[in-house]
Amino acid sequence: MNTSAPSAPRGIRMHPADNVAIVVNDGGLKPGAALAGGPELVEAVPQGHKVALVDLPAGSAVRRYNVVIGHTAVDIPAGGWVNEQRLVMPAARSLEGLPASNPPAQLPPLAGHTFQGYRNTDGSVGTRNLLAITTTVQCVAGVLDFAVERIRTELLPLYPNVDGVVGLEHTYGCGVAIDAPDAIIPIRTLRNISSNPNFGGEVMVLSLGCEKLQPERLLPPGSIPISDQRDSALDVVTLQDDAHVGFMSMIDSILRQARVHLERLNRRQRTTCPASDLVVGVQCGGSDAFSGVTANPAVGYATDLLVRAGATVMFSEVTEVRDGIDLLTTRAASPDVAEAMVREMAWYDAYLNKGRVDRSANTTPGNKKGGLSNIVEKAMGSIVKSGTGPIHGVIAPGEKVKQKGLIFAATPASDFICGTLQLAAGMNLHVFTTGRGTPYGLAECPVIKVATRDDLARRWHDLMDVNAGRIASGEATIEDVGTELFQLLLAVASGKKTWAEHWKLHNALVLFNPAPVT
Repeated sequence: MNTSAPSAPRGIRMHPADNVAIVVNDGGLKPGAALAGGPELVEAVPQGHKVALVDLPAGSAVRRYNVVIGHTAVDIPAGGWVNEQRLVMPAARSLEGLPASNPPAQLPPLAGHTFQGYRNTDGSVGTRNLLAITTTVQCVAGVLDFAVERIRTELLPLYPNVDGVVGLEHTYGCGVAIDAPDAIIPIRTLRNISSNPNFGGEVMVLSLGCEKLQPERLLPPGSIPISDQRDSALDVVTLQDDAHVGFMSMIDSILRQARVHLERLNRRQRTTCPASDLVVGVQCGGSDAFSGVTANPAVGYATDLLVRAGATVMFSEVTEVRDGIDLLTTRAASPDVAEAMVREMAWYDAYLNKGRVDRSANTTPGNKKGGLSNIVEKAMGSIVKSGTGPIHGVIAPGEKVKQKGLIFAATPASDFICGTLQLAAGMNLHVFTTGRGTPYGLAECPVIKVATRDDLARRWHDLMDVNAGRIASGEATIEDVGTELFQLLLAVASGKKTWAEHWKLHNALVLFNPAPVT
């Protein structure tokens, strides 16, 4: 990395074998600018985009991260702009003949790190103390919104130890093929979200009454741990009950039941918990070419620290790691883990084929504007969030994680669907990196936002929690920012508010439903 003065042309080459570098300078570089140790630019190249370091005749392999991310469609001279239009993307890596499990050594333990969390009766730990109201169908969403606002303004002031109230609203529950094989995915997702550690074991359900996803189907006996001091019956408010005469009687019923749960939640206190009680989801959105250079490597460093401390860390986004499957199977802690990763990739390949698209549909206009030419390049930068250690387990969409260590949680790459599925897996803390910028947040879980570039961190100073752009400018190392993030994770888990929480920014829950809609 060139760490000369900000005005000097700067480029980053990820590996000595790479034949391209990305432009670091805000605003990009003009023709005639000379990279240190590299060629003069023959044309303008925007920030984050790739410069050819050598002549690349048509058909040449273009290497970044020491991986072939494509082949040139035209002749590109040294100092030329290597972009999406000038690249032909490689075919997807076959899922046959992948490297066998040969995991790196277990990372050395890291002791002594704690946070102040809410211990639940099932052994899980919350980082927030929230009343969550589960819904069985979208039809009740308007009523729930009205009730939640009443709870927030009238009841929460009476229960100062409760951090907030969230309505688990979604677009599922009726008008769907409820018995289709893949319908289990949205159902178990909502079921497992209802028992997220941040909700303290308190389960309250709002139902319409006539929907296909009946409360007993969503939450059958035994699916939710109920503590000894409360009635074991599922707490359901059904809007179609004969007892409800008029809209306000529905609202009164919801508020009456909310009080029962708020009373119990209000008695909870933060206690000292080991870092091993954290369940952290890592994700990226609005990615750019710096994601794999600054923010994601810093998250990967923090991931290693968390795993060393005994925590659970989930990385996800199938299409954004699919092109690195050979790197992942090698890191699998066992052949069974490698086989499970391949199985999830194959399932998703088939899912995409049904829709007559492939993995190339992943990249967005913003990704491309930020310098990512295709999904192969994007995948190489995405994988580094997972750190360097062995991959200990794999879970399918909507499943709950049941082990410590580094876990691949198979999810779509869509930010809000991935976040929803990580919540279902048991996530109590979220890390989200972005290069283009997104105000993403979750009401159910604190989200720490990491900016990939100085310019984004400067402009969105009250939306980004960590500036990883300092790595590109040479002001900090990956280790510096990764350690800072690890310490911030413990502070946020103990109650420190993120910017998304400060502004009350959150995205809707979006259930992944690959089953038919009727």
